[in-house]
Amino acid sequence: DILLQIKNMVKLIHTLADHDDDVNCCAFSSALLATCSLDKTVRLYSLSDFSELPHSPLKFHTYAVHCCCFSPSGHILASCSTDGTTVLWNTQSGQTLAVMEQPSGSPVRVCRFSPDSTCLVSGAADGTVVMWNAQSYKLYRCGSVKDGSLVACAFSPSGNLFVTGSSCGDLTVWDDKMRCLHSEKAHDLGITCCDFSSQLVSDGEQDLQFFRLASCGQDCQIKIWVVSFTHGLGFELKYKSTLSGHCAPVLACAFSHNGQMLVS
Repeated sequence: DILLQIKNMVKLIHTLADHDDDVNCCAFSSALLATCSLDKTVRLYSLSDFSELPHSPLKFHTYAVHCCCFSPSGHILASCSTDGTTVLWNTQSGQTLAVMEQPSGSPVRVCRFSPDSTCLVSGAADGTVVMWNAQSYKLYRCGSVKDGSLVACAFSPSGNLFVTGSSCGDLTVWDDKMRCLHSEKAHDLGITCCDFSSQLVSDGEQDLQFFRLASCGQDCQIKIWVVSFTHGLGFELKYKSTLSGHCAPVLACAFSHNGQMLVS
């Protein structure tokens, strides 16, 4: 019944057909929509009427663009590519603000801003993960996972840790100083996406606060985790449940803005 209600609520608003090849990622700010593609471009649209901005498409990348994301303010857009770069763009003008080259030169599969916009994380096909200072555009710290390509990344709402997911199925948790806190096999055949809920979960007994994390993968499953991190008590990642409604690999998952719904 719920699925039927949702189906009846959903209607097509607009179709955008400007890219010449597969669209790999879409991202919203409060006023804009960004899309990126195998055609090497990033496109920007106004949410008011879905018109393409005058300075779109954004052209710099020399190979496929895999991921794009807005800074929390919406003034900066990051995009990353097989060409081994993560590019920062001014969304108002389309101007290139910075070109940040992955130290290994490996294709960059995923990029994410921290909630306070101070840093940006980029993850590459060779398993390297880089934290950049988003103000100075300088490299802050580097790390790597032992196996697989990095294909997923999500910051906790508090910004004091982030999670990466690899094509080998490992979830790895890092603190804001790029120290590896934990790594474990989460999905057979590989992770495809992960996302934090913005809604805090409280523990009445110990007065602790937790965040929910969702991950999905090639094993056709979505898993729910609970993550806690306090400077006094340390870090903990707990598996909570598996959602197994899909009969094929789950390619993406995302929590709603209020953190109460999950879409896959």
